[in-house]
Amino acid sequence: MNLAKPLRTVASLFYSVLLRSRFLLPAQRSRTFTSSPQPEAHIGQVYVINLDRETVRWSDVTRELSHVLDDSGTKLTEQTTRFSAIDAREMPELCLDDKYVHPFYTLADQLYVEPQPNALPDEFELDRPIRMTLAEIAVAQSHIRVCQLIAEGPHAYALVLEDDVYFERSFGSLLDNAWMEMADADQAEPQFDILYLSYKEVKNGARKEFLSSSVFRPERGLWYFSGYILSKKGALKLLELLPCRGPVDLWINHQFNKLDVRAVRKSIISQRRDLNSSNSYSILPSLTKIGVIDSEGASLFQGRPKAQPVFVFGSTESGMSALAMALSMLGYRCCSDLDKLPTYELKSLLAGSDNCTFNAFVNIGCLAQHISTLRAKYPQAKFIVTANEHTLNEAHIRLLLDSLEGADIVLLNLAEKRKWRVICDHLTCAPPVCPYPEIQDLRQQELLDQDSEITSSNTGKNLKHDASPWVVEPHSTWQGIRSRISASQVCGDETRAVFNDSLESIDTERWLFRDDTFPGNLALFRPENITVRPGSGITLTVKEEPLGVRDFSAAAISSCQKYLFGKFEVSMQATRVPGLVTGFFLHRDSPRQEIDIEIVGNRSNHMLVNVFYNPGGDGARFDYGYRGTPSLIPLGFDAADAFHTYAIEWDPSEIRWFVDGRLVYRRGVWDPTPIPHLPMTLHVNTWPTRSRELAGRIARHALPSAAVIGSLSVNAAVASAYTSELG
Repeated sequence: MNLAKPLRTVASLFYSVLLRSRFLLPAQRSRTFTSSPQPEAHIGQVYVINLDRETVRWSDVTRELSHVLDDSGTKLTEQTTRFSAIDAREMPELCLDDKYVHPFYTLADQLYVEPQPNALPDEFELDRPIRMTLAEIAVAQSHIRVCQLIAEGPHAYALVLEDDVYFERSFGSLLDNAWMEMADADQAEPQFDILYLSYKEVKNGARKEFLSSSVFRPERGLWYFSGYILSKKGALKLLELLPCRGPVDLWINHQFNKLDVRAVRKSIISQRRDLNSSNSYSILPSLTKIGVIDSEGASLFQGRPKAQPVFVFGSTESGMSALAMALSMLGYRCCSDLDKLPTYELKSLLAGSDNCTFNAFVNIGCLAQHISTLRAKYPQAKFIVTANEHTLNEAHIRLLLDSLEGADIVLLNLAEKRKWRVICDHLTCAPPVCPYPEIQDLRQQELLDQDSEITSSNTGKNLKHDASPWVVEPHSTWQGIRSRISASQVCGDETRAVFNDSLESIDTERWLFRDDTFPGNLALFRPENITVRPGSGITLTVKEEPLGVRDFSAAAISSCQKYLFGKFEVSMQATRVPGLVTGFFLHRDSPRQEIDIEIVGNRSNHMLVNVFYNPGGDGARFDYGYRGTPSLIPLGFDAADAFHTYAIEWDPSEIRWFVDGRLVYRRGVWDPTPIPHLPMTLHVNTWPTRSRELAGRIARHALPSAAVIGSLSVNAAVASAYTSELG
């Protein structure tokens, strides 16, 4: 697992120059390699795992190999075979064979390799299945395929490399020393299954036994699997130990007690830091929750599509709503499923402006009559026509295709199995490493006129927000989009949860006590910080106490169920201690979506409302941004002085916030984000923030401090198809 951040532009340039300068020195020689047809106690083969689309990396690693000579002075390129790596972008089209890769593992598996003595995850968190990302599955499958080649091949030893490595200047001599020491120790050729040449020890060091001055035997605790020597007998053993459970470098650590594993005393193959990794790491959310990793603000969406604008027309039930989501996942700001556009947006678009709010328009009824204008104003535009097997030959589709003859157009059939490839080839962009979205088609919704009540009720102050494709920059004429779409059109016949819980006791089938954390939280949530009050209600307490990875403890409860649209209400008395936040909110990860009410300790006479939006279906790893789109609402009272009721009403076309039954704020679609569309968990918490900008510097002298929750009410659709989320 490589969590090293890539170098910035200038540093990357100098780093690349430094790497290239090594080729001005004489080539290295390693007598451990041979091109002899009978290699015996030598390495007779090199495999490089390289994606077909990464031609530059193949050129770079080939240059590395050509600068190392074997025992006869022949370049290592002469004994190198390129292995065409499994591409995660093609994974939805592949059969994931569990015979070789079992795509689930646990936090306990991770902590076996790299213990975190100061972290305190509960048993549920330890054993909850974590699904590998498609990239991790693809990497594991690639290494397994190479392992099969070595097991079936003629060579006793083979070097396996990933394509983002380079050889240290001491590579040849140190490998030869290690090889001779292993041979001397065994009075024959070296007897091992795996020899690590590239690795990173876990933070507190790997447990090991030194076998010589150049070689040690690890018990566990080595990350990376980018440069290693695998013996033929080791390959046969590994294949017997399959399936691989979890990322391949993690899984291999769990096999150390079944294999003869060695490592050179110093890593002699390094990973390049001027290259962006194409991998993604499924373990990060779990490490973040227990406080091991703090990554706040590190993952803002940087990709912006170059092919624009995009216009999509088609027949009903042809997947246009799913295509709109797919375009959002590619970084487009997409307006979809409306009978018409807001007047100022339509005028701007038909005038050929480059400053339109949106750069993709899907299933917009009024645009069908303006196709000739759009073609004239935007000669570079990309057009997509959608159809299903029943409408491919209908007159409507033929008329559309005729009107777009000569334009840059692609026809997307609903039955197409490789939709990402069709779309991304047309838009000349890379597909996301996640499945194509599956969303029920929405028919064109009626665009409602802007309501003057919206402006009058929204008296809050907009704060600094995330920069992402899914946030519209606020401007004077933009009030979002409101349409006639109800929750029942989206939820269907989902079961509803209707209750008013006075919290006289905690119903464990309804509520879960949290025992984790998140990046911006200075505390660990602890169940013992939640106290049931005499009569009814609970207190959520923040204390200063050393817990290893955190110096404070805090309190939070979460719903055991997920909800999709509805009304959520809390009666609470917040804390006014600077640095503390009292929160009542809906939240999910992968993709991250959130609707917040927060009372911050240094401004407890205000309410902070916030929405986070990222696109995709359940499991899509779009979790960009850490600010969201916050607005500060004056309350007219101090929320720490007494109980007040705060409510969120969430439906597909609007979010409304209430205080003591009075509407104080509302947001529509693209105001400034789309409305979260996936099931979310309900949370209530009190916690110390590391952001002084948010709640001020924490007043340690005022701790312990508690918020009091009087009751919680829910009237919402229960997303029965989803399990409770702990994110």
